[in-house]
Amino acid sequence: MLRTISEHPVLVYTGGRPFDATRPVIVFIHGAGHDHSVWNFQARHFAHHGFSVLAPDLPGHGQSGGPPLASIEAIAGWIVALLDGLDVARATLVGHSMGSLVALQAAAQAGERVERLVLVGSVAPMPVAGPLLDAARQNRDLAHSMINQWSYSAGAQLGTSASPGMSLVQVNRRLMERQQDGVLANDLAACNAYANGLEAARSVRCPTAMICGTRDQMTPARAARPLFDALVNNGSGARMIEIEGSGHAMMTE
Repeated sequence: MLRTISEHPVLVYTGGRPFDATRPVIVFIHGAGHDHSVWNFQARHFAHHGFSVLAPDLPGHGQSGGPPLASIEAIAGWIVALLDGLDVARATLVGHSMGSLVALQAAAQAGERVERLVLVGSVAPMPVAGPLLDAARQNRDLAHSMINQWSYSAGAQLGTSASPGMSLVQVNRRLMERQQDGVLANDLAACNAYANGLEAARSVRCPTAMICGTRDQMTPARAARPLFDALVNNGSGARMIEIEGSGHAMMTE
């Protein structure tokens, strides 16, 4: 569906079912250089099993208008504005990579409006390697190759896929290529600059799950421990789930 949020058109995928704010709502938030389509399988599943789904293209991504927002805090504020614009009183937030930081920050800002929080492929802080930042600014093709190399397990690199006939790395490359110039560089810089993650985690007041891939090279499970500890210590209930053999792109692997 198309909506206007913060004076710009926004595409929001609803999983193939009409959005109904009276049902339990799940918001899926994509990562850097991506759009809503990374969540297609999950969005459709939940939309057909009793939930209302919102999987937006973030500003400046996919088919959503406006410039890409330059900070995690700004994107989190936009997610809250999306909830306001669709009259959503409470929601579960699910974010991947950059989107996990957005979900975390939004949960800290929105308080009791967030019922549950799911962080997929997340660490805080989330530093981005200098060569990748440089490539995103100066050589997108190289940046896409680096991301694909670090985001997928060895099996996926060789063509293994749960969907027969689909090359996960090539699908991801085409998705990144479709984004406007500057979007990936903007997103990676936002991740790199975000310093509020552990403080936000201490402010979260809802049950939280962290989902990690054992073969994730972008946000390895061992690096997720400080964030997990901060979530455990806030007393709201946190657990970590590891997906054996999966890389960073857990939604497709």
